[in-house]
Amino acid sequence: MSTQPAPQPLPLPLPLPLPLDGITVVAVEQAVSAPFATRQLADLGARVIKVERRDGGDFARGYDTAARGLASHFVWANRGKESLAVDLKDPRGLDVVSQLVADADVFVQNLAQGAAARLGLDAATLCARHPRLIAVDISGYGAGGPYAHKRAYDMLVQCEAGLVSVTGTPEQPVKAGIPAADIAAAMYAFSGVLAALLRRGVTGLGGPVEISMLDALAEWMGHPLHHVMHGGETPARTGVAHAVIAPYDAYPTNDGGQVLLSVQNDREWRRLAEQVLSVPELADDPMFATNAARTANREKTDTVVGQALATMTTEEAVIRLEGAGIACARLNSVADLAAHPQLAAQDRWREVESPVGPLRALLPPIGLPGGAAPRMGAIPALGEHTDGLLRALGMTGEQIAALRRDGVVA
Repeated sequence: MSTQPAPQPLPLPLPLPLPLDGITVVAVEQAVSAPFATRQLADLGARVIKVERRDGGDFARGYDTAARGLASHFVWANRGKESLAVDLKDPRGLDVVSQLVADADVFVQNLAQGAAARLGLDAATLCARHPRLIAVDISGYGAGGPYAHKRAYDMLVQCEAGLVSVTGTPEQPVKAGIPAADIAAAMYAFSGVLAALLRRGVTGLGGPVEISMLDALAEWMGHPLHHVMHGGETPARTGVAHAVIAPYDAYPTNDGGQVLLSVQNDREWRRLAEQVLSVPELADDPMFATNAARTANREKTDTVVGQALATMTTEEAVIRLEGAGIACARLNSVADLAAHPQLAAQDRWREVESPVGPLRALLPPIGLPGGAAPRMGAIPALGEHTDGLLRALGMTGEQIAALRRDGVVA
């Protein structure tokens, strides 16, 4: 057996650099799926060049004016990027983007199906031209099949993927309150880029990454999908209640709030009956003693729980439930989330620069202790970085002025 000491890791400078320092991303992107994916890359240190239409830019800029005049979707998904406003239908504009892509590590696009290929900006074409490039195509339904050219907005894909069928109340299906299909595609694009970068570090080769919103959301539907495919019944829509566990619902309190609680086993039911409901005999009552019985008698179960919690304030109910070891949560509003004490205690809020001044934003969820802070850069104005990017490509002031005069850039 060798007696050689184990090799020691080389000392690293602290703080550690961000993982994607030195990586350049060019994105022809709009709406949510691609912009949210590339924002994750920017937060981790990548340089992201956002290519936008010269006449209005990413159409998400116009969704609303809630963020002090800026669109809330755009503010959320586009910090830390450089904006290049260019007409890709003009050969000179397309040539500018092609030059940027030639020096990039990653290219991302979520144009309408077929549009990128017509411009020569699809993943297959770009990766054949640039073997080290990682090129991401994000689509609604994938490159082939009968749905390939179907319009794919978030709500439509939620419907096609069956998410809406399992969300809502028994009377009314509803879409998720956030763009779940867009976010699912964005996060798989983000993780796909990271995986491709790791592979390139070993092989030296990039390659295409293909993501569809339907594929991403179908994966997230895994539990109900497998339940139905393998013989189970279609899951019932139960609002915030649980189809096979009781009590598991939101119950009103006497100050206008609601508390959601979940009893996972019969031991917890006994604690709930004794310490919260103050009706200890319910612990052994055959109508409530087991989860199967409580589910079969859901209306009666909800009534006895609801009557008890209706005598308490929200704070009192939470204290009683937590004291009894019962999982619970306040049914918060979005405004409550913005003021959430846990986010404040964990120092999760920062300010991000924008064309209208600093805006409040959450730190990204990926924590890298010991490393540099996430790069939460400014939200760009449309075309804010156009001149600088063109100069970096070697263009003169006269050439840039000519492109601007001809409407190629803005």
